Amino acid sequence: MAEQASISGLTEQQAKEFHEQFKVTYTAYVGLAALVHLFIIAANPWF
Repeated sequence: MAEQASISGLTEQQAKEFHEQFKVTYTAYVGLAALVHLFIIAANPWF
């Protein structure tokens, strides 16, 4: 029995794999953005 594709065209397994990679990438992006913000605040504090 073939897996039924969703509205995105991905199977449930493909969607889960995509979501796992998305979580890793998003966490890295947010972490990098937070680090850059800390560096900017350290170099040019507003108080």
